[in-house]
Amino acid sequence: MTTEAKSSLFWGPYSRTCAWVAMLTFAVDQSHKAWMILVYRLKERGREQITPFLDFAFVLNRGVSYGLLPGAGQWLLTVFAVLTSAGLWIWVAKAGTNRLMAASLGLIIGGALGNALDRVLHGGVVDYVLLHAFGFEWYVFNIADAAIVAGVLGLLYESFVVNRDNASPAA
Repeated sequence: MTTEAKSSLFWGPYSRTCAWVAMLTFAVDQSHKAWMILVYRLKERGREQITPFLDFAFVLNRGVSYGLLPGAGQWLLTVFAVLTSAGLWIWVAKAGTNRLMAASLGLIIGGALGNALDRVLHGGVVDYVLLHAFGFEWYVFNIADAAIVAGVLGLLYESFVVNRDNASPAA
C-alpha cells in the first residue's frame, strides 16, 4: 500500500509500520519479563545491583504510573489499556502522516498491551529496572514503560518539530 492510498478505519498507509513496532515491542517486553521471572528468578533474588546506578528489583505494580491508584481493579486497567490501544490504532490508520508517528504509536500500543497482559497473568505490572544516583531513586519500570515514554517523546517531536518544519508560512 502506498502512502497516497486511501485509508480505512482500521488500516492506513502507515499501519504496517505501527503493527511491526507494536508487535516487536510487545514481544521483547514479554520475553524479557518471562526471562527475568523464570530464568533469572529475580523475585527470589530480591534487589540486585547491576551497576553503580542500575539495580534490578522485582515490583508487582497493582496501580498505574508511580504506583498511583493501587485500588483500581486490574481488569478495569486492562480494559482501559486495550481500548486506548484500539483508539491509537484507529488514529494511525486515519491520521498517520509519517513513519515517526506510526512507530511512536506502535511503541505506545506494544507497551500498553505488554503491561495489560501482565495484569492478566500476574495480577499487576511486573517492573524490575531501578535507576538511582546520588541517593535519589527513580521509580521501578520495565521495557514496556520505556517504550511508552519513547513513543510519547516521538509524538512530541513529530508534533513540535516535524509538523512545524512542514507548516505553511503565515499569509
